[in-house]
Amino acid sequence: MFFKFEQTTYLMQTSKVTHTLSSFFDGTKTISIEPFKEHFTSLELKKNEYLVKEGTVCPYFCFVEEGILQHSVIIEEEEKTTYLALKNTITSSLKSFLFGEISRKNIKALTNTRLLIINLNDFKKLRDNNKEFHQFYYDLIEKQICLIDDYRIDLLTLTPEERYQKLLINEPRLLNEIPLHYLASFLGISDRHMSRIRKNIK
Repeated sequence: MFFKFEQTTYLMQTSKVTHTLSSFFDGTKTISIEPFKEHFTSLELKKNEYLVKEGTVCPYFCFVEEGILQHSVIIEEEEKTTYLALKNTITSSLKSFLFGEISRKNIKALTNTRLLIINLNDFKKLRDNNKEFHQFYYDLIEKQICLIDDYRIDLLTLTPEERYQKLLINEPRLLNEIPLHYLASFLGISDRHMSRIRKNIK
């Protein structure tokens, strides 16, 4: 769901922007950030740069304008992907961001990535004083709770083949945008098993 990044930030342009909020295994919901876009600044990450590293505090709530961010944890010296934040999605190490706790995960750019970011002070002011943002944030959290619940149930009830097929139906673009080993890790499948599944399922 922590820091080496370029420090050159700048205010985002003020032209009207409308984005799509999309997530794994679900539909899409169109939202506009126009009412509060002036509170965000822009941050660019190069491929393999970290937004957040495990053991540090996450200072930003982010919107992904371009690129892909990988959420991961290290277990027995092996990287495990827990989430993939794509273009037009919101992401953060939320517990770390909200409560100033150290992050238990890394967030890394898998491609050159452009983000819109907001710090905790500005985030709280916006959440508490802007009705549009408050509703947006409520909808986001509600949606993510449902997605996390579905994801956990899928890991327990679906076979690897079924999980892959669900991804193929709901997010086919991932198969072209995400390297195989990241998808396999996210789906809880070994690289070798993932290769076999892809050969058998067209």
